[in-house]
Amino acid sequence: MKPRSFAGGWAISAGCIFGYVAAQGAPTITAWDIQTQPGVSRVLQDAGKRFENSHAGYTVQRSPIANEAYKVKLKIAFGANQPPCVFANWGGGLLREYVKAGQVLDLSPYLARDEAFRARFLPGAFDATTVDGKVYGLPGEETSAAVIFYNTELFRRHGLKPPRTWPELMALVGTLKGLGIAPFALANKSKWPGSMYFMYLVDRIGGPDAFRKAAARTGGEGFAAPAFVEAGRYLQELVQAGAFAPGFNGLDYDAGASRRLLYAGKAAMTLMGSWELGNIQNENPAFRKKVDFFPFPTVPNGKGAGDTVIGSMGTNFYSISSACKSPEAAYALIKTMVDDEAVRARLANSRMVPVKGLQLADPLLQRLMSTVVSAPSVQLWYDQELPPQLAELHKDTVQALFGLSMTPEQAARKMEALAARMPR
Repeated sequence: MKPRSFAGGWAISAGCIFGYVAAQGAPTITAWDIQTQPGVSRVLQDAGKRFENSHAGYTVQRSPIANEAYKVKLKIAFGANQPPCVFANWGGGLLREYVKAGQVLDLSPYLARDEAFRARFLPGAFDATTVDGKVYGLPGEETSAAVIFYNTELFRRHGLKPPRTWPELMALVGTLKGLGIAPFALANKSKWPGSMYFMYLVDRIGGPDAFRKAAARTGGEGFAAPAFVEAGRYLQELVQAGAFAPGFNGLDYDAGASRRLLYAGKAAMTLMGSWELGNIQNENPAFRKKVDFFPFPTVPNGKGAGDTVIGSMGTNFYSISSACKSPEAAYALIKTMVDDEAVRARLANSRMVPVKGLQLADPLLQRLMSTVVSAPSVQLWYDQELPPQLAELHKDTVQALFGLSMTPEQAARKMEALAARMPR
């Protein structure tokens, strides 16, 4: 398959793993990202053009790659020591692995001489890409929180209200089932969408410290602690109650399977990151007007508050590989990818980059931003925070919990056994 070229030298090729061959004699910066949706993809395309216009002689060769394929290609590229110059990532455990291997450029010296640029960002925006006090990535796409989006028209038609507690949620599940509507749309083939339910349940049951202590290995029962076992039981209670549209463990999120269920009125709700608003706006602007959200419910006698958040200040951070032969130019590129023009364009696509003074005219976006900024705790997604091997097991065990092929006790023991063997 030949890449489709865009103006300004940008190119797309789903089959390319190691970038592109540069034009004869022209310095080329390869850049990989996962923004295949038209709206945000266009933001990055335009940023590349602006960079090329201000950096004569440079060409940007961009590869937007679907989320799951991207993870595989990035791993292969770094394993072969042929990574792209600029690459999107999620911070946390995976980025730390590449940093430990000396494969990622420390951006601290660049930011130190660029203090005005760094000061644009909200506090905590660099937390996920900071390792031993050094910064290895710029926050890219948005401030994110996992929330439950729902169809307000459907709720209004049937006299339904957003639940605040677990018993209220289970009652709502029963009501929707009785109406012949799937309570939740879930596409869990890639496993991470379903893990959001488990993460919130651990947080609501055990409070933020339950995961923090287990991940930091600071004593106690780790991932076999009661909060993790109970989270599995609550999750399977949802499954056994028929809370999810059929076939959920085999549906593909990247193909929009869960959103299509919402659009068709076959499902009433979905738990997803706030980027889903941008996806809905691109695909179905009319449905976007029907969407609202509410926080994940609290559980009886749980230690977690209802305003803590699973999410992050910034998603899809942009980093530079140590193999990049033009680091100064690459830094200029990633700055352009999050400059004021790029921020305004993302906002028009319902994506909130974590910068100060963001002008949010949309009340829904205002509430989403407030949800994260005012949260007493913002827990980075487990599959990003944990070391890669443990993150994969987390996704595997949660998918098995959804499939009722593993008990909560078995899942917790598996996680703790691997965590106990891993080097600190």
